[in-house]
Amino acid sequence: MRHGKKVNHLGRKTAHRHALLSNMASSLILNKRITTTVAKAKALKRYVEPLITKAKDNTTHSRRTVMSYLQNKDSVIALFGEVAGRTAERAGGYTRIIKLGDVRLGDAAEMCLLELVDFNDLYKKDGADKKAKTRRGRKAKKAEGEGVSEEPAAEKATEDKPKKAAKKTSKKKE
Repeated sequence: MRHGKKVNHLGRKTAHRHALLSNMASSLILNKRITTTVAKAKALKRYVEPLITKAKDNTTHSRRTVMSYLQNKDSVIALFGEVAGRTAERAGGYTRIIKLGDVRLGDAAEMCLLELVDFNDLYKKDGADKKAKTRRGRKAKKAEGEGVSEEPAAEKATEDKPKKAAKKTSKKKE
């Protein structure tokens, strides 16, 4: 039974696995997107997301901690500069796994694309809002026309009420 065993060993000894994850994390940070197997992507996701969270706090201690994991000065600079700047507002979930649907020829391993979420402009909410604004249709024009005609009617109703009240009070006094 595998109760409580959360680490995927990826068929490697500990030192080999740590070196693999460190190199893949550096590649992901520098390139913003890598193609790998699904098993490696899931293991890398658990490895790199705490590093991105730690990069939000730009202190000497966090830099040294991240450097001990990545062992690559260029990737640490990119992580604390560009990546931490883009992911500052995000609470978590910095990576996305997109399954490609094809398999590797040698061993039929399922392949996927692992990318940093904030660096892909296709899935941003701003792009979806722009598409919604440019949509044209008859219903939208009718709704705008109805909204315009309702406002003057509402203003007329509010203007008429005080005048009628004033007339009624003046009649009572006479």
